[in-house]
Amino acid sequence: MKRRDLLGAAGLALAGGAVAAPAVAQSQPEVRWRLTSSVPRVLDTIWGANELMAQYLSEATDGRFSLQIFAAGEVVPGLQALDAVQNGTVEVAQTPLYYYIGKDPTFACFTAMPFGLNARQQNAWFYQGGGRALQDEFLAKYGVIGLLGGNTGTQMGGWFRREMKETTDFRGLKFRIGGIAGRVMAKLGAVPQQIAPGDVYAALEKGTIDACEWVGPYDDEKLGFVRVAPYYYYPGWWDGGPTMHVVVNKAKWEGLPKAYRALFEAAAAYANADMLAKYDARNPAALRRLVAQGAQLRAFPQGFMDDAYTATTQLYAEISAENAGFRKVVEAMLAFRNEEYLWWQVGEYPYDGYMIRARSRG
Repeated sequence: MKRRDLLGAAGLALAGGAVAAPAVAQSQPEVRWRLTSSVPRVLDTIWGANELMAQYLSEATDGRFSLQIFAAGEVVPGLQALDAVQNGTVEVAQTPLYYYIGKDPTFACFTAMPFGLNARQQNAWFYQGGGRALQDEFLAKYGVIGLLGGNTGTQMGGWFRREMKETTDFRGLKFRIGGIAGRVMAKLGAVPQQIAPGDVYAALEKGTIDACEWVGPYDDEKLGFVRVAPYYYYPGWWDGGPTMHVVVNKAKWEGLPKAYRALFEAAAAYANADMLAKYDARNPAALRRLVAQGAQLRAFPQGFMDDAYTATTQLYAEISAENAGFRKVVEAMLAFRNEEYLWWQVGEYPYDGYMIRARSRG
């Protein structure tokens, strides 16, 4: 069976249809939508999710549903992607929601939170743990709907010009870091900077910032950070399982035929799984190459990790005291996280820990 036929059949099943895919495609209207991304084209793993969705939607509808995609800056700057969907400049955006905490810190809960969910837990919360209902309720206030459109897996802690040995080393550090994590770092004395993806390297090279976090080995290698900041820290405790969202104008979404909405959901879900698989497959070799280029791998000091965890807990309490919507969502997310780790400490981690030790023994 061809991929087009398979996706078409899957979408029709989701929509409750029983008509053969070609007949339905012929009876549906032509839809021409535009998507703006928050990332540049060079980040092919994230950018490729857009191309995958566009390809699947076109093939499943015999070309009647097309998605024209634009990189950050081609229609609007990367940090304005959500606004472009809200005001109707485009119908769709690919963007991490935590870019928009200036509107409401609750946005961060659906992308990644410091010491929050890893990638599998993020998917489980959204699809099966009540996360989607909370997200839908929140995003409705902004006139958009959100679908999971990708995940990077746990990210690295970033690139630093100098070695960081204790929490005091972070005082005054100009650190490119977004979302709620920037507020945690501020509590620890750092000076967070939110800079669009396409501008990060130049800022680090010029010394406008002292350190940056981006994604992980595969993407970081492309952006060349190792050439200007050799210390490569892990783990990215603020990005345990960061989600890239596909954000759609709610009125436009509701105007789609049900079959098209089902196909769109299926295409986004496939892009979500495919992105994580690509990162898992490509990061190991990229990490080897970065080390060969001079990257100095370092784990964040344990004391710093403990201080960051304490600061995170304090920040959640502070935001919750003044934002009831945030409190509702973050409490649900943290309760889900704690329940998940009941299983992970029995099933996943003992197995992974043993295999890592076995690998080191050869």
